[in-house]
Amino acid sequence: MIFSLSIFLITCALLIGAVLFFPRLRIGKLGIDTYWVIALIGALTLILSGNCPMNEVLAEMTSDSAINPLKILTLFLSMTALSVFLDEVGFFRYLASKMLGSAGKGQTKLFFLLYGTVSLLTVFTSNDIVILTFTPFICYFSKNAGIDPIPYLVTEFVAANSWSMALVIGNPTNIYLATAGGIGFLDYFLHMILPTVAAGLVSLFMLWLLFRKKLKKPLDAMPSTKLRIADKGLLVLGLLHLGGCTVLVAVASFLSLPMWIICLGFALSLFITASVYCLIRRRRPLELAHTFFRVPWQLAPFMLSMFVLILTLQRYGITDKVTGLLGSGGSVLLYGLAAYLACNIINNIPMSVFFSAVLLPLTGTASTGATYAVIAASNLGAIFTPVGALAGIMWMSILREKNIKFSFADFTKYGAIVSMPALLAALAVLQITL
Repeated sequence: MIFSLSIFLITCALLIGAVLFFPRLRIGKLGIDTYWVIALIGALTLILSGNCPMNEVLAEMTSDSAINPLKILTLFLSMTALSVFLDEVGFFRYLASKMLGSAGKGQTKLFFLLYGTVSLLTVFTSNDIVILTFTPFICYFSKNAGIDPIPYLVTEFVAANSWSMALVIGNPTNIYLATAGGIGFLDYFLHMILPTVAAGLVSLFMLWLLFRKKLKKPLDAMPSTKLRIADKGLLVLGLLHLGGCTVLVAVASFLSLPMWIICLGFALSLFITASVYCLIRRRRPLELAHTFFRVPWQLAPFMLSMFVLILTLQRYGITDKVTGLLGSGGSVLLYGLAAYLACNIINNIPMSVFFSAVLLPLTGTASTGATYAVIAASNLGAIFTPVGALAGIMWMSILREKNIKFSFADFTKYGAIVSMPALLAALAVLQITL
């Protein structure tokens, strides 16, 4: 047990060190993210040492259970592919340009438009995709308009990670924890919509308090940002597939269809129909090729490796001991705060895998309340420090590339002020509505 726990703690420590100090390795022209390599080494160490027998790992990964990591990965990667495709055809950049064009010369109006646009897109797509798309755009228009980009960058990041918990498909942590808890799409939505609205309104209010003075300055010169969709046919295909997938996932429980099969089916259908469309139009399917390479495939070895690490801890009863510490009553506040802090120690994906095992012994309303509390924490915990989520690490790296000064301390200062009240609001509403 001591060896397994040590490997887990060392792996988590190295993960945090990697994302902070050497996130990517360069081998010639090839760049490799270090976080999944470290997780893989930790998992292989436990397997090869016999602390987590390979037959048990294979049994879990081929089981017909809710926490089968292969099914969860398929669901998430398929939904991500649909969102990335829309980004490739220019959908998100087009909406961003329309938003900017509607702002006039008032920064306050632009602030609220940005928050609303990012929030709405995040609900139906993916927080990571929205962040990766909007961040360079914000850097561009802020530089050309001669305004401080920080209020808009922080607002975008907060909005994406506050409203990503509205639907189960908004964040991989939602998918993993909800699936592990046997929670369907509609049940998830009905329980999480009010906590999400509460967290969203509180985060918006806190952002307004932080930046209201800076936003009083007028926009003197707005850059030209008129963008057009190059191929509206591909846009229609992308929107139809994303919309159809979302609707079918919402009623999956009534159709007795697993969500992962629905999402995989729509992703494959999009690639086939878009390929045929491009063939008919006699053009190269560049958007599809770019989509394929932009899907975060590295999450597969990362999540599977973390699953092996947590399976080992579960095997030796360590997760049960944590359940004992947090209590079998499933306190919404206690589980939410514990998960929130754990996000910023080991990142929200490892935290979600770990807590999925911690939550297993709970039953009834205790299990329901604690699961939703951990889900809320997995989203809002990403706002506290850059360590909280991979999105934070990617966001900070984009700012460095754009020569925007924003330190770890700056992130934590703004993150603490915004995320803590938002989390408490979400947990309070969740406790009241359960």
